[in-house]
Amino acid sequence: MQSTQTFKKYKPYPLVPLSHREWASNIITQAPIWVSTDLRDGNQALVEPMNASKKLAYFQKLVEMGFKEIEIAYPSASQTDFDFCRALIEQKLIPEDVRISVLTPSIVKHIKKTFQAIKGAKRVTIHLYNPTADNQRKIVFNKSKEEIITLALEGTRIIKEEAEKFKGDVMFQYSPESFSQTELEFARDVVNAVISEWMPTKNAPMVINLPNTLEACTPNIYADRIEWMSKQMLERDAVILSVHPHNDRGTAVASAEMAILAGAQRVEGTLMGNGERAGNVDLVTLAFNLYSQGIDPMLDVHNIDAVLQEIITLTHSTIHPRHPYVGSMIYTAFSGTHQDAIKKGMEHQKDVLDGYWHVPYLIIDPKDIKRDYRDVVRINSQSGKSGVAYVLKEFYGIETTKTMQIEIATEVQKLCDEKGIEVNAEEIFKVFRQMCKL
Repeated sequence: MQSTQTFKKYKPYPLVPLSHREWASNIITQAPIWVSTDLRDGNQALVEPMNASKKLAYFQKLVEMGFKEIEIAYPSASQTDFDFCRALIEQKLIPEDVRISVLTPSIVKHIKKTFQAIKGAKRVTIHLYNPTADNQRKIVFNKSKEEIITLALEGTRIIKEEAEKFKGDVMFQYSPESFSQTELEFARDVVNAVISEWMPTKNAPMVINLPNTLEACTPNIYADRIEWMSKQMLERDAVILSVHPHNDRGTAVASAEMAILAGAQRVEGTLMGNGERAGNVDLVTLAFNLYSQGIDPMLDVHNIDAVLQEIITLTHSTIHPRHPYVGSMIYTAFSGTHQDAIKKGMEHQKDVLDGYWHVPYLIIDPKDIKRDYRDVVRINSQSGKSGVAYVLKEFYGIETTKTMQIEIATEVQKLCDEKGIEVNAEEIFKVFRQMCKL
């Protein structure tokens, strides 16, 4: 078969000129600042965007989980978003310790409308963005690098003027949109120009957000770019370095984690990775990845199933059964060898004295998220004697000898082969009773 070689139209991503790469030797020791963008980036990706009441319910769930910064809207883009901002503020629905964030392009009328939307807010981040990537500059906007910088500076000045008149606490955030596709030197120039214009201090920092708006490079190159920018950035001690990874290549979680290693202090994402195209980085997976390493994720994940069921209802979305940590099948084993290892691991765990989790094939204890151990082992034609023995003990308190386990497992496997699907605990117990003539 003749190859079309269509892959040749795509260029390999350029390497980053890092003489001494530090991130590869670092480890993550604490959670970043989490920013949920579910109500903005996530919502705009829904076939049926949430109405005000659904957005409020979602907002309250985010607050319950412990999010301290929530991007609630793009208020100049839609009346629904504008009205939602007003409702949250006027009805005093924002907790004192929660900062809201709103997005605006670098356009005067949009900035002014954004400030109208947040009037009366006590703590708010104004998130300014403008596209900086080469293909967007040339194809979409037909602007030079100098014109792009001018646009960013004009938006910064207007926000600075409006912020001086604003009675609440305003934090400024700037994003060179499509950072990962922007020439590094130019990304540095536009970011440093904005920093110089805003003039942040340690006591009054600003946020520089470097988005993987389109995930176009491998996670290691994204990390290189973050580290390079962190070292090139002016007033680094007065800047909170943030990332906003998307998942177009399927590696957003890795990109976020490597970005943290490279100096990122803040991560924007969504629950379950909802968002444009392949979605945003999944904050649930990121939080549990920290949790599984003995690091406090600074989010309440223990009731995650209940939270996600509410989110599913609000967004009309689904959760893949194999989704890390929270999928319905993620703590389930069918393979006989896996079942045997889990059974022995569970028995060993009862005698553990060091306080750590040691069970094979289970990255965290299912009980940590209120899952039942009974769901861990399920029986089909691939299962073995240990799985059958585990089910009988967990569901019915029946201890079986090794000889009995082999005999029962043989009959259960015959039943599975006949049915072509898994068998439940009741069916296994029925086999047991028949064999024991009970």
